[in-house]
Amino acid sequence: MKKNIIIGSRGSILALAQAKKVQENLALVYPEYNFEIKVITTSGDKDLSSNWQNSDKSLKSFFTKEIEQELLDGQIDIAVHSMKDMPAISPKGLICGAIPEREDSRDVLVSKNNKFFPMLPKGAKVGTSSLRRAMNMKSVRPDLEIKHLRGNIHTRLRKLEEEDYDAIILAAAGLKRVGLTDRITEYLAGNIFPPAPAQGALYIQCRENDKFIREILKCIHDERTAKIVEIEREFSKIFDGGCHTPMGCFSKIEGDNIEFYAMYSDGEKTYKTMVSEKISKGKEIAYLASEKIRENIGK
Repeated sequence: MKKNIIIGSRGSILALAQAKKVQENLALVYPEYNFEIKVITTSGDKDLSSNWQNSDKSLKSFFTKEIEQELLDGQIDIAVHSMKDMPAISPKGLICGAIPEREDSRDVLVSKNNKFFPMLPKGAKVGTSSLRRAMNMKSVRPDLEIKHLRGNIHTRLRKLEEEDYDAIILAAAGLKRVGLTDRITEYLAGNIFPPAPAQGALYIQCRENDKFIREILKCIHDERTAKIVEIEREFSKIFDGGCHTPMGCFSKIEGDNIEFYAMYSDGEKTYKTMVSEKISKGKEIAYLASEKIRENIGK
């Protein structure tokens, strides 16, 4: 009888698509084990609207704490999270066992009549509840009207068709993972519209003392992605980047070099910068970018 290995995941369509991809990749390398997905309901899934109204708190733990508790209690062996949902520090006893190869990190435009961003009419209504996305849009097209938009991917796409929106902004990774790539009107250039730090990356969590699972997870770990995400998350930490902080970054890789594009909004003004360095400089790149932005804020 095959040994069961339980993978914990939220129950949304996107979360399950991510967990299934991890399940498939692990099963390819370890066919002798049975990898089973267990759906866990988080605080964010139960009461998303009131959580989002509490603008004084980061929402990251709302989507992770119940899953992490089941991991600590031994109810599951592996947890699959979106990296951007993860707090900077894991609970004692849990670690990141693997960071798989990243999906497309960019934001995308989905519009009615397939109009590209420059073609949107003056005063067009663009749907998003991300301050970062709103500030990115406004920095390029101050004439746009940003309209509140929440819900899962399918809900947002339905609202675009049925309600008063000309376009909406979503993550490319989410649409690709749930098989909706054909709905993308335009990929937004990361250097102009920096996405959320670590967008498109997954965080595979396990117990620190579980050597068996830690060894298994090595087969899906991508060290290059891990290095890039470490820089992006450090930049987020410098600016205290919760879900309500308008900041983002985009990493363009050429060989051993990285072009690190960063943005931060202070009040109504958005500041952007770029740092070009060797990837091996690691977190230092995040500090160089933050220093440039702070210099610009001080001018």
